[in-house]
Amino acid sequence: MSTAGFPADRLRPGPPRRSRVAPAWAWVSLLAAGLIAAPLASVLVTAATPAGLGSGGTEWAYILRTLLPELLVNSLLLAVLVGVLAATMGAITAWLVASCAFRGRWLLEVALLLPMAMPAYVCGYTYVWLLDVAGPVQTLLRDATGLRWGDYWFPEIRSLPGAALMLAAVLYPYVYLLCRSAFLQQSVCLLEASRTLGHGLPRTFLHVALPMARPALAGGVALVLMETLADFGTVQHFAVRTFTTGIYDAWFGLADRTAAAQLATALMGLVATLLLLERMSRGGRRYHPTTTRNPPLRPVVLRGWKEAAAILVCSLPVLLGFVIPAGALLMLMLEAGDPLDPRRTVPYALNSVTLAGLTAALAVLLAALLAWAQRLHPSRVRASANRVAALGYALPGSVIAVGALVPFALFDNTLDAWMRARFGISTGLLLSGSIAALVFAYLVRFLGVALSAVESGLARIRPSLFGAARVLGRTPGQAVRSVELPLARGALLTAGVLVFVDTMKELPATLIVRPFDFDTLAVRVHNLASDERLAEASTAALLIVLVGLLPVAALVRGMRR
Repeated sequence: MSTAGFPADRLRPGPPRRSRVAPAWAWVSLLAAGLIAAPLASVLVTAATPAGLGSGGTEWAYILRTLLPELLVNSLLLAVLVGVLAATMGAITAWLVASCAFRGRWLLEVALLLPMAMPAYVCGYTYVWLLDVAGPVQTLLRDATGLRWGDYWFPEIRSLPGAALMLAAVLYPYVYLLCRSAFLQQSVCLLEASRTLGHGLPRTFLHVALPMARPALAGGVALVLMETLADFGTVQHFAVRTFTTGIYDAWFGLADRTAAAQLATALMGLVATLLLLERMSRGGRRYHPTTTRNPPLRPVVLRGWKEAAAILVCSLPVLLGFVIPAGALLMLMLEAGDPLDPRRTVPYALNSVTLAGLTAALAVLLAALLAWAQRLHPSRVRASANRVAALGYALPGSVIAVGALVPFALFDNTLDAWMRARFGISTGLLLSGSIAALVFAYLVRFLGVALSAVESGLARIRPSLFGAARVLGRTPGQAVRSVELPLARGALLTAGVLVFVDTMKELPATLIVRPFDFDTLAVRVHNLASDERLAEASTAALLIVLVGLLPVAALVRGMRR
């Protein structure tokens, strides 16, 4: 057949057009997002209840008039301080271990992940014990100098900057993990061009590597901010009044669920605003490589004072976030420890590992479903659903737990009433206070962690690879399985580890939703620490750290492969 009159480019096969009708699994992602958002909806419905009903009016007016400005200012200041500190520690250390060669680099590359296993509230308890007036540090200072309390200046650990330092010390690995992966996958051509133009490592980091790693940096900082705004144990112990302490005071102190839900709604709005501002500032820019020439990154060998400075910079976060608190806990355990027989402590660890593993697997599966549905069949509805499903990470665990109990209680009560009317049998509470309800609360709480990690990984995969697979005759599912899924394996592994460790450390949701006589390591630590028995709580706290190190080791092994 003649081809005269037709442009040559019209005869070349191009990537097939996306189907305008999304497949069934893409719509299932909306259903999953709706189920995850159900507890958030119950919180919003409770917040919309007229304040004049019940006892809500007086308490909410008091909070709005006297506490809300302080809560807002403290929450914003804490978020800014933690975000800056965590971004600085995570990005700089990730760049050093990814682009430089120095003695002990391989050890520090692994050690920088260790603070992930340290709960923020346990770290805070430990530093307060170390640095308080009656703690060993000030006691040693007075014994060495002969001074008495009040004769010398010592920084107050129980303050907003102290709480920010504690949170940043254990949360910076979120930024480190994502930025390290982004730096290793960046185009070497751009980095070598910067070095050729006379830029040293610092200028190359600031002007080339860091801007290209912005999706990873933003994703890590977003996780840090949401975890900071949702933290309760650390800020309460450090006497810093934030939205979370206000929610607890309104919920449990004033017995006003409406006021607590309204504060939780304000907290959700604050987090949504921060995420929206970041996405608007990014605009339509893309950060994936535009060339297939991407040889392995060749580290720059450091010598002399530069090597010593790199070792010091990479060691300080590890010392602050893991070595010092873990060493203090170990000393306390050897001095006193948990009075229970060690064999009675094992069930706590098994319960924690089982819940964390199940939650991590389900969270990664749901996050992959939501992320790929939006990637392959983008729409505003799916994008909005993903953002709503990720907002649970910004709420305190107790609010999520109570919100999660609402649909389960409704189902149990409806089924019980129907069985009574039809068969005269009471089914009782089947789902409320069960393992299923607890895992569901964990999913609502930590899906944002997995979704952010998966989306960050997918953002670094060139869309043209999917189009090339489709041109070669692969179906969309085959293209995802054979091309994009192997490239996103590291992001999926990172998402699973982050959810696993966070679930191990979760306390409020476990206390509220857990079945009767079902304790975890976090519950054990809380029960002892609330009685000021930190020495006895050190055993369970160290077990949390030890169990949290196992997935970190698996992550390191997977990254090295």
